[in-house]
Amino acid sequence: MNILSIQSWVAYGHVGNASAMFPLQRLGAEVWAIHTVQFSNHTGYGAWRGQVLGAQLIRDCVQGIGERGALPACHAVLSGYMGDAEIGAAILDAVAEVKAANPAALWCCDPVLGDDGRGIYVRPGIPEFLRDRAMPMADIATPNRFELEWLTGMVVTDLASAEAAVTRLQAMGPRCVLLTSLDLPDMPEGSIGMLAAEGGRFWRVTTPLLPVSVNGAGDAIAALFLFHRLRTGDAGEALSAAASSVFGVLRRTAEAGSRELLTVAAQEEFVAPSRRFDAIRC
Repeated sequence: MNILSIQSWVAYGHVGNASAMFPLQRLGAEVWAIHTVQFSNHTGYGAWRGQVLGAQLIRDCVQGIGERGALPACHAVLSGYMGDAEIGAAILDAVAEVKAANPAALWCCDPVLGDDGRGIYVRPGIPEFLRDRAMPMADIATPNRFELEWLTGMVVTDLASAEAAVTRLQAMGPRCVLLTSLDLPDMPEGSIGMLAAEGGRFWRVTTPLLPVSVNGAGDAIAALFLFHRLRTGDAGEALSAAASSVFGVLRRTAEAGSRELLTVAAQEEFVAPSRRFDAIRC
């Protein structure tokens, strides 16, 4: 399996490609990584160094991969944090080139634009780009609840409204949607959930809410969901596998009291999760 991953990169810690690449490689996928930014650390620390990389760099790298004759063997494009809207246009071009070479390839777009408590934290123009240009072309989208609400203009308060918002997002383009960071009234206290949808079917999974606050878990979830969706063709199974692995990594991270995901130390969770969470049809 070959995945072109266009995301941010940090030298210290695990977010963006630094969170997505290793789990995919540990599962046996080849990852062709192109970075949208090169930062010392993720921005959640409040201070960082580095720079946003240019859109032309992305185009040059994709062109170079194409010149090696590799694009027909690309199974999917994975994209996340963009840096600026011009990078988004370069990602659209990359997706178009990959799909021209392999029409069966999928684009999994993690529409990173904001979160509860922080609001929108990306540069101006990126949210509108994701809504108006990226979603219509994406095959898979992996928003959190805040992002789903912003993209669809709907409010999620219970399972019915979550399904309605996901259905509206599917109507905008992506046939498969993974909704993360889901907290609904019918869920047990001290739990967190995710919802997946494809082909008119919905699945949900609930896991214990762990006492940990780290960045990069969403990037790992998107990568794992894409991998298992490609592997099985089943969004429900992909949801179970991704949720089980990420819970295991977060549990190890919480036990260690780490501010960064223990992506390497807990790597067995990617191939053999210590606890299985089954996705339930709803």
